[in-house]
Amino acid sequence: MDVRFWGTRGSMAKPGPTTLRYGGNTSCVEVRGDDGTLIVLDCGTGAHGLGQALTSSGAPHCDGHLLITHTHWDHIQGFPFFAPLFVAGNTWDIYAPGAIGQQLERTLAGQMEYNYFPVTLAQLGATIRFHNLAEGRFAVGGVHVTTQYLNHPALALGYRLQSGGKVVVYSADHEPHAPNPAARAQGEPAEHDEDLRHVEFLADADLVIHDAQYTVEEYPGKTGWGHTPAEWAVDYAVAARAKRLALSHHDPLRDDGALDRLVETCRRRASAAGSALQVFAAAEGGEITLSRATPPRRWRPACRSRRRSAGPHTILVADDDPADGAASDPRPRAGRLPGGDGQRWQDGALRLARLERPALILLDWQMPGADGMEVTRTTSRRGRSGPARRPAGAHHGPVRGGEHGGGLCRRSRPTI
Repeated sequence: MDVRFWGTRGSMAKPGPTTLRYGGNTSCVEVRGDDGTLIVLDCGTGAHGLGQALTSSGAPHCDGHLLITHTHWDHIQGFPFFAPLFVAGNTWDIYAPGAIGQQLERTLAGQMEYNYFPVTLAQLGATIRFHNLAEGRFAVGGVHVTTQYLNHPALALGYRLQSGGKVVVYSADHEPHAPNPAARAQGEPAEHDEDLRHVEFLADADLVIHDAQYTVEEYPGKTGWGHTPAEWAVDYAVAARAKRLALSHHDPLRDDGALDRLVETCRRRASAAGSALQVFAAAEGGEITLSRATPPRRWRPACRSRRRSAGPHTILVADDDPADGAASDPRPRAGRLPGGDGQRWQDGALRLARLERPALILLDWQMPGADGMEVTRTTSRRGRSGPARRPAGAHHGPVRGGEHGGGLCRRSRPTI
């Protein structure tokens, strides 16, 4: 596979003299499969330069596949400026995570309404096919794609691409679920299940392109914003036995010199862990060629030891209004938490969660004297520290299965 970076900045574009070497455009990566299949990962402002290069190449037409991680502006602002979409005869398949009420076509069309842009989505000349994704696997040309949810305030997917026996993983916006998500010193409690699952998603990759917007020192003030400290991206890649790590989604406040220093810090961290991981910062115009491997490696996404068995399942309902939880379908077993003050609720929720280990917790957000989010965090922390693990549904929520993927689909953030 061939990989080229067209946009490596996060949050907003930051062109100027302080970002010349690593670039100021937002997320966009070009990948060419072993068979020549064209895949574009994200469509931030870097897509403008890619589109110009594609249309000026002299080819009679330009077909491809656009894989969008999520629809925050820094990942779609280049879409109306991506030149191949304006050319009749071109065909583009566009993929993104689907959610109830937020279909991909409607989101992109909204960005191109006349209030914001002079050309509507319907006026584009190319044939465009939209695909709403869930977790799963599918193929585009000769490239095998695996999708997995990331931990971000918007519904977001990471993409694992395999072609010619080589693997590239793109994890643009992801926040760890627990401190020190992958590195574990002797005597520390076991890692969070979802962090282990993320490590598996990166496992043995030839190249990991990972969110590294913050540093460990900056992260406490940015918790919940959906991004990974660069040092912890190294921990993920080391635990996954990846060969190369491209730090990406650079903070708009980080200039070229600061990125140089961050790369050195991350290289020392990998070396101290005894890893041969190659660490670098993704830079606009940078190219990487991954030569074909023989024979191709096979990858499976989850350890058998952590697969969840099929029913029966327990649902725990925590609500202060007796009417809200009185009626329930008799098929699932429901654990009912009586009303009362917030502390009593918290203690009761934790006690029932440890005893029942429910598949799903329906938790009131606004409790008298307590915050439902804090109860969720406390339940998750305690579930990791003892033999009773956190509830399987504590960080899961309903999503709609798309054309590719389905079944039980998991989100990485709680749905309240």
